[in-house]
Amino acid sequence: MLSPISIFCCLATLSLSLLLHSHKTICANSNETDRLALLAIKLQLHDPLGVTSSWNNSMSLCQWTGVTCGRRHQRVTRLDLRNQSIGGPLSPYVGNLSFLRYINLANNGFLGEIPPQIGRLNMLEGLVLSNNSFSGTIPTNLSRRSNLIELSVDTNYLVGEIPSAIGSLFKLERLFIFHNHITGQLPASIGNLSSLLAFDVRENILWGRIDSLVQLRNLRLLDIAFNHFSGMIPPPIFNISSLEVISLSENRFTGSLPVDAGVNLPNLRQLSPNGNNFTGSIPVSLSNASRLEMIEFSRNQFSGRVSVDFSRLKNLSFLNMGINNLGTRTANELDFINLLANCSKLERLYFNRNRFQGVLPQSMANFSSTIKQIAMGRNRISGTIPPGIRSHANLNWLTMDSNLFTGTIPPVIGELKNLQLLDLGGNFLQGSIPSSLGNLTLL
Repeated sequence: MLSPISIFCCLATLSLSLLLHSHKTICANSNETDRLALLAIKLQLHDPLGVTSSWNNSMSLCQWTGVTCGRRHQRVTRLDLRNQSIGGPLSPYVGNLSFLRYINLANNGFLGEIPPQIGRLNMLEGLVLSNNSFSGTIPTNLSRRSNLIELSVDTNYLVGEIPSAIGSLFKLERLFIFHNHITGQLPASIGNLSSLLAFDVRENILWGRIDSLVQLRNLRLLDIAFNHFSGMIPPPIFNISSLEVISLSENRFTGSLPVDAGVNLPNLRQLSPNGNNFTGSIPVSLSNASRLEMIEFSRNQFSGRVSVDFSRLKNLSFLNMGINNLGTRTANELDFINLLANCSKLERLYFNRNRFQGVLPQSMANFSSTIKQIAMGRNRISGTIPPGIRSHANLNWLTMDSNLFTGTIPPVIGELKNLQLLDLGGNFLQGSIPSSLGNLTLL
């Protein structure tokens, strides 16, 4: 007969065995939930490359292509199927992958609506669905995922408005919604996204004012191009010192740019307010934005003298001031060309269709060898075509049409072997066309 102590030890051993078995069963069942969810996702996919062929019972799901598991619980934490030519709808069963932190399905052919069940993934930090054929609206319940750092649903066929509840994603750093069919105004709650580094909603049908953006004090990328935004640009935008890119292109903005627009932008690399209705002068303070690489002011109504000290912009490679009302018809208003001669990385220069007049500075011959395109047509520039133009061996585009140039066409233009476009029409040039132009075989 067993003693009470022996009976107790037996019962304790049995209980421990049952507990361990129960724990293993729970873990297995949890892992099984992920396995069944992934198989349900696979069932709806068109997978011509057989990327998900490894999703079967012959191996652990943690070894399946595109699947990453956590070390501790062996639960699925990442689903990465980017660039795999996969198509079809995304199954709602994705919402059963409860440990999922990161989803990347970019550059595929997924279609249908974004499953709202994704909003159940409490641990989700990154959702990248870029460049697919998703339709419908942005799921409102994504705003409940407080750990979300990146939301990229760009280049799809999404409609509707940006959910106002998105302003509750306080950890969000990257918000990419560009190239969709999103409508409406920017919700005021956008200003609550204090961690936001990149905001890109270009190529949609958004309208209204952008006042809420001034609160995004950590922003590096601001791209709202090709929409229907209007009104004046809030001056505090130009006080966000972290900004590297400001793209306002092709909207309906009016008013002038602040005179101190360049004072507080030490990191700015691109400034593109082109294709709007801006007036006034180009701010001289842009001389302070010494990291500028691209300035795009074309197709506005800017006027007056260009007084920016371009010599301080050592990284400038692109400058477009075309199609404005620039120029004062006073002496030396083309002096900005002297300053551009110090921009050793300059590749493209456009100041066509303005009101500039006077003689081209000889310093134009000192432009960097990197210069590829120069457009100065439709102004009132006079004098002769400087023979120093021969030094621009990489030039492939030169338009000087509809000005007041006199004299003859310099034969040295025939040395510009890379020239593909040459327009000297609408001037007062005389003499014959140099035979050396026959060397321009790319024209």
